[in-house]
Amino acid sequence: MREFFIPVVLQLAGVIIIVAEIFLPSGGLLSLVAAGLFGYSLFIVFHDISTMAGTYFVLADLFMIPILVVVGLKILVRSPATLKETLSSDSGVVSQSPELESFMGREGKSVTNLHPGGAAIIDNKRLDVVSRGEYIEKDRNLIVVEVTGNQIIVREN
Repeated sequence: MREFFIPVVLQLAGVIIIVAEIFLPSGGLLSLVAAGLFGYSLFIVFHDISTMAGTYFVLADLFMIPILVVVGLKILVRSPATLKETLSSDSGVVSQSPELESFMGREGKSVTNLHPGGAAIIDNKRLDVVSRGEYIEKDRNLIVVEVTGNQIIVREN
């Protein structure tokens, strides 16, 4: 039974490190450490104990690791570290500036070449605008055809 002590301890340390990886952002470094612990544990079992015991360890790892990841993610979802609110227009969050809608259908003039993005003067305001892929030269008359998100889409008038 003593020969199983070190491999089991290494496996448990790997499990703890996998759980820690879920909660601590390490860029995968903790996962590499856990993989090393699992690998070394399996090496010891296969080399020093028996092939059959090593097979049991591998099977246990194949079931244990995915279950731990799923359980850890479920715990993380319920933890105070995650965002509990949804961002919606009902709670006052808007992704589009309300004033941009007022430019719909307005005419202006390109201040720079639009290929397809550039600047234009619309209602005496300098705005970042885009065309629908076409090249529009500087000092051309434009019309706002669409406002989506924070993007004002124009075409040559």
